[in-house]
Amino acid sequence: MSSPVSQPRSAIPWSKQPFRQLLEETSTFVTVAELVTSRGLITETSGRKVLMLARALAEHPRFHALSITDNPGGHAMLSADTMGTDLISRGQEVIIHLSCKDWNRNALESRCWTLASEGFHNVLALSGDFPMTGFEGQASPVFDTDSVGLLRLLTKTDTNFFPGAVVSNFKRQEREVMPQYFKLAKKIETGARFVINQIGYDSRKQDELLKYMDLHGMHVPVLANVYVLGPTPARFFHAGKIPGVTVTDALLALVEKQAASPDRGRAFFLEFAAKQCAIARGLGYRGIYLGGHLRADDYDRILRTFDSFAPDDWRQFAREICFSQPGEFFYFEPDAESGLSSAEINREYLKSKKRPPGAPLAYRFNRQVHEHIFREGSHGFAAGQKLYQIAEKSPGLSHALHSAEHAAKMLAFDCRDCGDCSLPEIAYLCPESQCAKNQRNGPCGGTRQGKCEVGEKECIWARAYDRLKAYGEEETMLQGPVVYRDSSLRGTSAWGNTFLKKDHVSKAKTS
Repeated sequence: MSSPVSQPRSAIPWSKQPFRQLLEETSTFVTVAELVTSRGLITETSGRKVLMLARALAEHPRFHALSITDNPGGHAMLSADTMGTDLISRGQEVIIHLSCKDWNRNALESRCWTLASEGFHNVLALSGDFPMTGFEGQASPVFDTDSVGLLRLLTKTDTNFFPGAVVSNFKRQEREVMPQYFKLAKKIETGARFVINQIGYDSRKQDELLKYMDLHGMHVPVLANVYVLGPTPARFFHAGKIPGVTVTDALLALVEKQAASPDRGRAFFLEFAAKQCAIARGLGYRGIYLGGHLRADDYDRILRTFDSFAPDDWRQFAREICFSQPGEFFYFEPDAESGLSSAEINREYLKSKKRPPGAPLAYRFNRQVHEHIFREGSHGFAAGQKLYQIAEKSPGLSHALHSAEHAAKMLAFDCRDCGDCSLPEIAYLCPESQCAKNQRNGPCGGTRQGKCEVGEKECIWARAYDRLKAYGEEETMLQGPVVYRDSSLRGTSAWGNTFLKKDHVSKAKTS
């Protein structure tokens, strides 16, 4: 590794350019490394090991930012800003991950002020992994909001953060892929200034993401996620242990073959990662996001190998690293010459939009009920408003109406009586009872073949996509205002709150 002392002043660690400036004002191909903090004190062996790695990378002029995780995998880990504070004191740009699984909105707002006061500028907004462990048993998740709600909070607080977001585009089914793209658009509209995609090993899908964003006017810099494989992580991903990350049978077979070599495949895996870096640059990504269980010299070897490639070598690498899933949905038709995506939208997908499958009878009925009773301006809404205005002054009537409502909605939707209903926004699927993370602004990245990462239920957003597609409305499913559930309404009548304009829908219209 080069000594920073021998570098020109523009490259020494303490004069590294701000991450924001690099992405928005230069054409520099940016390199970011992900650091996973340890369990326990930073002074313990595992904590010191990560800190020493972080300091070594901070001294490397090629690393423009170090990205520090927030309790990944749902496990309690050392807070990101403990190590991050040490790094920013050394002039290193840091990206702090901030997820919603362990904090309610008040705590998130407080954390934003703390991070800004400590000198952090870059925040990656995440919904977060569902907690898998905890002290004396599994911890309860919070999910008081999600990544979209957090992005809005980040942009509304007086912190001047440079906020980023994640997209999980390596999905197999149309009903998973398209909602991910729609949610990405919502994240950018809400304030995301840069994007990092989920781990994947399919160059065609990497290409598709940039082409889709360009076609739909999503002009923000994107970093390609390059996770360095090895036998252990490859088996872990192949088993579906990380939702949204797939290692196919063919890729696992290649990994196992290489792992049988004398160096356990180390040289191959580092070169494989360097090839992914070259593909990312060739496709037009603004940088790379390197992760994996690596030593400091591994990072350096990847970058030196990457630098050794000829400008057009990436095209051959893209053909090599194209591990698609069987029957995987692609938004664009393939390009036969490159093996990547063409500019033509998937013909079968376009046909399916003209002849979508029918929606369930119960959903069709609920649409009619909403149209004639709960839509503001309808005769039913006016009648309901008058009834609930009377009920406000009559506790007995109010209780009777609420009891009847809850009984009906329990049978129809497994209602949890939140009082601030999002059923009409999610095709009459309840996010409180049917979504482990209570997502109200689109799907998280935690699905496997359309199934939720928790409990193997079908993802309600995939189901909502199918229902809305029957009416040609799937592309607008996430175009409304950002939804925040008002917890003060829990245990009250959601119908009454709709008619009396106390719910999040009415508040969004007046904000």
